[in-house]
Amino acid sequence: MPTLDQARIAVIGLGYVGLPLAVAFGRKFPTLGFDINATRVSELREHRDHTLEVSADELRDTPLLDFSDDPAALAGCNVFIVTVPTPIDDYKRPDLRPLESASRTVGRAIGKGGVAIFESTVYPGATEEACVPIIERESGLRFNQDFYAGYSPERINPGDKQHRLETIMKVTSGSTPEVADFVDALYGSIITAGTHKASSIRVAEAAKVIENTQRDVNIALINELALIFHRLGIDTHEVLEAAGTKWNFLPFRPGLVGGHCIGVDPYYLTHKAQQIGYHPDVILAGRRINDGMGSHVARRVAKLMARRNLPTAGAKVLVLGLAFKENCPDVRNTRVVDIVAELRSYNAQVDVHDPWVSADEAKHEYGLDLVAEPQAGQYDAVILAVAHRQFSERGADGIRGFGKPGAVVFDVKRTLPRHAVDDCL
Repeated sequence: MPTLDQARIAVIGLGYVGLPLAVAFGRKFPTLGFDINATRVSELREHRDHTLEVSADELRDTPLLDFSDDPAALAGCNVFIVTVPTPIDDYKRPDLRPLESASRTVGRAIGKGGVAIFESTVYPGATEEACVPIIERESGLRFNQDFYAGYSPERINPGDKQHRLETIMKVTSGSTPEVADFVDALYGSIITAGTHKASSIRVAEAAKVIENTQRDVNIALINELALIFHRLGIDTHEVLEAAGTKWNFLPFRPGLVGGHCIGVDPYYLTHKAQQIGYHPDVILAGRRINDGMGSHVARRVAKLMARRNLPTAGAKVLVLGLAFKENCPDVRNTRVVDIVAELRSYNAQVDVHDPWVSADEAKHEYGLDLVAEPQAGQYDAVILAVAHRQFSERGADGIRGFGKPGAVVFDVKRTLPRHAVDDCL
């Protein structure tokens, strides 16, 4: 196992998680940022990051960082940090293929004494049950004798300029006590907020997966309350404001639950729970509620249109926002697409506009042709789905201006004053 001053780091996967990590390590250690996407590597070599997580100046200020899409460039590295996505498949089961591919890449490059550290969100046990055997098979080395493993779950919040990699406490772990100390010291050298050394890799894996599961269940509760209060004719946000006057009331709000973490991670935990014979009722109930909110919004809009004698068939509807959260270009697992799909099932003509999202990515991921600039006065309904600052700056009059006279305006995120819209969650 290397000492800190001998560490030569490879970060496998240069997305929202891997790139900030590579930049942070590249200020102190010889670091290679590796990605199988050659276009992404070329972009970063030109000091451009389309995710907007790292600035051009930050990329320039990393003298020890290089980028490559060539596996041969990994030769000589002795610490491999895997930060690839861990999505779910169409049946909401964990899709470990990116993680398995990255493990094969590590296995072909790792040498004696090397350390493989995983940051990708997984179920408890996945690192040692799924990844380590692949590395053993590819490398011909023996686990905890010739090479070692660690797990340090990512806590990146895309688009958040306040809570950054260095300012969020990092959970660390290792496959032996000595490796745990090494992994903790490695991250401790770049994380100003400090580290928390877990007793095992499985504990660290479980800690990560419950962070987002807890948030998912809490949002599901508020979403269910919103469904109830809507039927009672009560304003959900007024209720939450009143309840929020108590010191220990949690400030969750209703909305769409998407992204690469909250809407995905619970399925990793429920998958493992079902493997061991336990059916996780509460977690799966929360997932069902949150997964249904996009369709619920579309149905609410359709009813509002019907009350104004605006048939949904043939109607023009504008959806503002496609990203999974505000002021961020990330469209992974966005639930805005559920609104679009439901409205199109009523034969409505739906346009989507998002100034943050790449038109090519929207087309590639969801088959959507984004509207670059919607025309004023053209729509029967306008849905403010994502609270980007550009939409907030337009104000209620600007948003309503996209609609025809008498058009329905629905505010998913309660971005605009309540009196200025027709309905909201």
